[in-house]
Amino acid sequence: MRISRLLLILSFVWVPLQASAQADLSRLDDYFESARVDWDVPGMAVAIIKDGEIVHMKGYGVLEVGSDEPVDEHTLFAIASNSKAFLASSVASLVDEGKLSWDDRIVDHLPYFRLVDEVAGQRATVRDALSHAVGLGTYSGDVIWFKTDKSSEEIVRHIAHLDPAFEFRNGYAYSNVMYITTGEVVGAVAGKPWDDYIEDHFFGPLGMTRSQTGVEAALELDNVATPHKVHYGENAPVPWASWTAGGSGAAAGIISTAHDMAQWVKLHLNEGEVGDTQLFSEGAQQVMWHPHYNYTVTPATRETYPGRNFNAYGLAFGVSEYRGHFMAAHSGAYDGMYSRVAMVPGEELGIVVLTNTMKGIGSWVVYDIVDAYLGSSVRDWSGYGLERDRRSKAAFDARLDAHKASRVEGTEASLSAGQMTGRYHDPLYGNIDIVQRDGELRMEFPRAPRLGATLMHWHYDTWQINWDETHAWFDFGTVQFDVNNEREVTGLTFSVPNEDIFFEEINPVRVE
Repeated sequence: MRISRLLLILSFVWVPLQASAQADLSRLDDYFESARVDWDVPGMAVAIIKDGEIVHMKGYGVLEVGSDEPVDEHTLFAIASNSKAFLASSVASLVDEGKLSWDDRIVDHLPYFRLVDEVAGQRATVRDALSHAVGLGTYSGDVIWFKTDKSSEEIVRHIAHLDPAFEFRNGYAYSNVMYITTGEVVGAVAGKPWDDYIEDHFFGPLGMTRSQTGVEAALELDNVATPHKVHYGENAPVPWASWTAGGSGAAAGIISTAHDMAQWVKLHLNEGEVGDTQLFSEGAQQVMWHPHYNYTVTPATRETYPGRNFNAYGLAFGVSEYRGHFMAAHSGAYDGMYSRVAMVPGEELGIVVLTNTMKGIGSWVVYDIVDAYLGSSVRDWSGYGLERDRRSKAAFDARLDAHKASRVEGTEASLSAGQMTGRYHDPLYGNIDIVQRDGELRMEFPRAPRLGATLMHWHYDTWQINWDETHAWFDFGTVQFDVNNEREVTGLTFSVPNEDIFFEEINPVRVE
């Protein structure tokens, strides 16, 4: 262990020196498969890095429900928001080169960048964006880029209409759109797009030969996992969603494998060094793992995670303690896939878990792995997490059932199809068209054609949205046609219950 790394760890918490336990990898191997079955995950890949070496790397299950094609260490999965660490590390490299500062103002590199809060728009820095401190709400604005063909610059320009959730630097809220913005900063400074920079600066030197910065390139290869969502209690395949073609890739667009991600984790455990090359400095690593925003550690949190005295977000990493050991970790949630990357630098331990369904098994399996190396078990983390996952799903289902139960049966629409058809515009989002086609009333999104839907009367002047495509994040939704005192349609009001893609942020008014 390098002295600098030891100082980093001791700066967070004093850890009594002890011999590291040797995990029973055979037991863990059996456990991974049994946990996968318990969680009903079609396919999963796990990699464990210890003391600079990959000690376990294997696939479990299949690429797609109903197939017999197995997952292995080279199977491609979407890592989603674990892509953010690649972007923060790109900034770190550019800072090391003297081309950029963590505290550079975004507007100095992107003159078109604006926020509703004008002060925040002028003062927001790269550090603010990477630590989610600009003032936008959690997941706010994701609807701007979801399945769209808007470019990154167009998405950033639309942020100018996104209402803040709190005052600048006065709270934390997870913001994908600010990582998209940072991707544009990297491109402006590096002189090449963010994805080219990552491929050249990280994929190449690390030998991440199967990793891709977008879905289109990944789908041209073999051994690619299929995304799934739980639909009527069963895993159902869903189409791959391109997060790069629509400009959102810098926040979550990378497709990778357990093998390739193991190389990435080794780089971070070795403080940016691969072979004789320093891809980013030790100091930059410490900045990324420094707590930039701290969460309250409640008694319930301490009971769940023993030894936790701090819990924070760094730059593209969640940082915390577990049993007195510093941890850096992050999750990734994609349309039909989840991932988890975790590192315990003091134990020279790194973990990668990739799955092809929207279940958070990886967030819990990592603690069983860490326990195995610390020599004792706190609990059955997989079982504990599965029960929490079930409770969370039940709560969401209850919310959705209550929404559906509010339907007033026996009503009729007061508006004719001719009164409703036309173009609706929202400056945050763009245009939405209501059209009649083949005798049906339809809602179409010119810049996001995969969001097309047929409308079916729900009650009064509210219509149910029957999506053409199965979407991973949402199913049921309604849209209400708003009218003025003269019974003229003035706009649309959405209600699409889900945890990420907030259609309710769109308030289109009729323009044609």
